Amino acid sequence: MTAAATRLLPADAAGLATAAELLARGGIVAFPTETVYGLGADARDDMAVARVFAAKGRPAFNPLIVHLPDLAAAQALCDFTPQALALADAFWPGALTLVLPLRPGAGVSRLVTAGLDTLAVRVPDHPVAQGLLRAFGGPVAAPSANPSGRISPTTAAHVMAGLDGRIDAIVDGGACGVGLESTIVGCAGAPVLLRAGGLPAEAVEACLGMTLQRPDAAQITAPGQTASHYAPQGTVRLEAVAAAPGEVMLGFGPIAGDLTLSATGDLTEAAANLFGHLHRLDAMGAAHIAVAPIPDHGLGRAINDRLRRAAAPRVCDAPAAR
Repeated sequence: MTAAATRLLPADAAGLATAAELLARGGIVAFPTETVYGLGADARDDMAVARVFAAKGRPAFNPLIVHLPDLAAAQALCDFTPQALALADAFWPGALTLVLPLRPGAGVSRLVTAGLDTLAVRVPDHPVAQGLLRAFGGPVAAPSANPSGRISPTTAAHVMAGLDGRIDAIVDGGACGVGLESTIVGCAGAPVLLRAGGLPAEAVEACLGMTLQRPDAAQITAPGQTASHYAPQGTVRLEAVAAAPGEVMLGFGPIAGDLTLSATGDLTEAAANLFGHLHRLDAMGAAHIAVAPIPDHGLGRAINDRLRRAAAPRVCDAPAAR
């Protein structure tokens, strides 16, 4: 299929049926989850998955997350350890992705796994996502619905701004509640925190009764691990207590800004506002952005991860990044 004008579909039974039909025909459809909007394709269809990479300009070595309606569907694709089952029982549906050994004959496109023998799976906690997954009846590979390296989308308007004409449709389910991507935990061996996200790592560690290991930074084993990622148009300076001349200030807590993630210092509010505020900074034409310090615990760890990647040197010369 070739996307012309991107269709905006309502999040009702008719809209979900149309979206499911598009997926079944090899189309790519953006849809809301509780974390951010995902760009979905049939995870078994090489060409459909390739269209996701093409639409996003995503590096081919970066794996995709497969979204499923329930644990049973995930177990059909992956081998679960007792620790993985404990996490699934505690946090699914929800903002947790598990990276697990891929079962032989699972039928998932190798483009989804980026050639690895593991698969990232998640059961989203959003009625529209659940409705689409059940209407489609198969695994849906869905990275965030934005051009690769750009700000993740938390509304249908964000998706349309970045991908209009590149994808087939967007199911408009309103704003996402969590506003950060899922936390990713590798469970192919000893549990390892591969990406901080919408579920605090402390909650995962409390469930397991252990401290999560940290990954080898040289390896890309899960989505969102590239160095420059989630980047707005302007340069980003972190840990700023005030804006320098020519900078736009993104505030937090007692440090006020032109935009403020949370005036009360609430990390949940800051997480929900993060990508929306970065989109607003782009709309303002902010060429230089100063960001107030964010506490590095709980959801603050995930927020700081996104901000560090946004502030990283840009790889802007590769054609796929444009």
